[in-house]
Amino acid sequence: MDKSVFEKTRYFIIDMDGTFYLSGKLIEGSVDFINRLKETGRDFCFFTNNSSNNTAVCREKLEKMGFPVDESKIIVSTHVAIHYLKKHYPGKRVYLLGNERLTADMKNAGINLVDDNPDIVLLGFDTTLTYEKIRKAAMYIYGGAVYIATHPDLNCPTADGFMLDTGSMIEMFYASTGRRPLVLGKPMATTVEYITEYLGCKGEELAFVGDRLATDIAIGMNNGIPCALVYSGVTTKEEYEKQDIKADVQVENLKALAEYL
Repeated sequence: MDKSVFEKTRYFIIDMDGTFYLSGKLIEGSVDFINRLKETGRDFCFFTNNSSNNTAVCREKLEKMGFPVDESKIIVSTHVAIHYLKKHYPGKRVYLLGNERLTADMKNAGINLVDDNPDIVLLGFDTTLTYEKIRKAAMYIYGGAVYIATHPDLNCPTADGFMLDTGSMIEMFYASTGRRPLVLGKPMATTVEYITEYLGCKGEELAFVGDRLATDIAIGMNNGIPCALVYSGVTTKEEYEKQDIKADVQVENLKALAEYL
């Protein structure tokens, strides 16, 4: 066991579903891992790509499972998108594909949301998607609007399986318009930039933890940041061995990861 992997780590960026909890219940040892972080002088934040939720929803979910946490400890891909829009496209007109929570977050952040003639199409995880929204978005994308997506996940896990996520919508719009968006969220470098600015730290002081190779582990591998794969979620050991995406550490769960601290 190489404990030096996380010797520079100040903040562990922890995925939520499949990593910290599963099916509405905390995974055994998750809270022990947080306690161990505190004992060693480290800290953490949760990060979810799911832009259909906001920090309030995530906090309530954690509280119901017996782990109350301040909303400042929860980062959503929505935050990365807001930061990116304000930095690169201040005041621009944005056509948003998003549910009421994502829409409220954008409005509260001062993003200029419009229904017609946008400069930008922002594709989020829209659980209220209608054909009219799809039609208008495709028209604007094809017409040359800047095209951005909050995250790349193809599917979102649910209690009874999964539901189509933003990544699947990206493929649908590509089939129609021939264009692909600038993608934010994990595993993109823009997310690392946002997190380091948010926490006031350097990239080398982060570590990513999660159960999905294409997002949780790829963000570490692609950006030179330590990452730990937990087998408590969607990825199995057999699947991991077949993939080119590799973690610095592979463990059964967060409880086992605490031994590296």
